[in-house]
Amino acid sequence: MTPVISINHLSKRFGTFLALDNIDLNIETGEVVCVIGPSGSGKSTLIRCINLLETFEHPGAVAVDGTPVKKDKNLTRIRENVGMVFQSFNLFPHLTVCQNISLAPMRVRKKTKNEATEHALSLLKQVGIESQADKYPDQLSGGQQQRVAIARALAMEPKVLLFDEPTSSLDPEMVGEVLDVMRQLAKSGVTMVVVTHEMGFAREVADRVAFMDKGKIVEIGTPSDIFDNAQEQRTRNFLSAILAH
Repeated sequence: MTPVISINHLSKRFGTFLALDNIDLNIETGEVVCVIGPSGSGKSTLIRCINLLETFEHPGAVAVDGTPVKKDKNLTRIRENVGMVFQSFNLFPHLTVCQNISLAPMRVRKKTKNEATEHALSLLKQVGIESQADKYPDQLSGGQQQRVAIARALAMEPKVLLFDEPTSSLDPEMVGEVLDVMRQLAKSGVTMVVVTHEMGFAREVADRVAFMDKGKIVEIGTPSDIFDNAQEQRTRNFLSAILAH
């Protein structure tokens, strides 16, 4: 069976800085993979390469659902199938919550306004903020805005959802409401790759946890493998430092 995401010999340079160093990773359909590690270890760059928000070095290769990720006619189709939730919510300030969610399905999937609106309202219910449909983003809390961003990503019915530290810009009391939505998504069988500093979430929800440092995947395994029985000293040092806080 073909992995839904296949990453082979992936390297990325920013000038002389090697951000990703020959990474191999396969992710199966329905799998939740959490990527952890210190700042600057390449976590966000890794997931941004999956939908070519970052280009990567030859001969590295990424494929989504068997289709190579490169600048060609297939790139738009790949991006339609890969939803992304960023640290900053990236909502359109001049559109209502419902319009933010329904815009892409109307333009890209050619849904009617009624179809897209109905679907948007069902997604808002799924993320617990259906009462906010007619508000504008600046009328919402950070946690609510991030839940809108998740609903917007889901509206395209993607094969994969990428999360780039989705709670890092939230006030602490809003983190839980976003993680709750992500927990429900994980249970529903959505394929998810999550860059996160939330170790409790990674332990609870992930099928596998990848620890990155200096552009490499140092270690990958089940949450128990990584959190309770890490094989690499660098992994153990990171976890002892972060879990001590």
